[in-house]
Amino acid sequence: MSDQSNTILGWALFGGIVALGLGIVSGEYFHGETPEKGGFPIEGAEEGGEGGSAKVEPPFANVLATADAAAGEAIFKKCAACHTITPGGANGIGPNLHGMVGKPQAAHAGFAYSDALKGVGKSWTFDELNLWLKSPKAYAPGTKMSFAGLGKIEDRAALVLYMNAQGSNLPLPAPVAEAAAPAGGDEAAAAGDANAADANAAAPADANAAAPAAAK
Repeated sequence: MSDQSNTILGWALFGGIVALGLGIVSGEYFHGETPEKGGFPIEGAEEGGEGGSAKVEPPFANVLATADAAAGEAIFKKCAACHTITPGGANGIGPNLHGMVGKPQAAHAGFAYSDALKGVGKSWTFDELNLWLKSPKAYAPGTKMSFAGLGKIEDRAALVLYMNAQGSNLPLPAPVAEAAAPAGGDEAAAAGDANAADANAAAPADANAAAPAAAK
């Protein structure tokens, strides 16, 4: 074998050794630890279990009592692509909604409702509209309505208030009293500390009062 061939083989062997070494070093350097939590957090998601709980919404009647019809009119623009709400307005992708608050569901003439909504068999009361607008697909699984829903109860109340003013004009439900939150541990502890302080303050007075009597 010629010196030239030996030189080529030598450089090739050297290059392989260098590449193997670099691979080992880079593998050690870039080795990552397994994350404690997988996936990505979703903004706005409520954590359950210890240390977290789902947000409890107030009664819809209470939110409705302070709702803004003008805000509801602005929110209705999201609905205008599918619905009209004027008297005698035509049906579109969805039915005309004039005067529909309080009416039976799936009852507007000339519109082909889904079997899912017809199967609910209720009326469009304020509470039922609140549930429907929160998530149509959850309210009537299989509905043709593709709207995802309004997550904020204030937005739903404003929209329902505006819709009620468009030909229905039903009296709003009376607000209901909300249960008061039970006294927390901090308040109970503070009360206990106050009782203990009263007891400690009374003890010296009793002792001092008893001392002269014993001396006699």
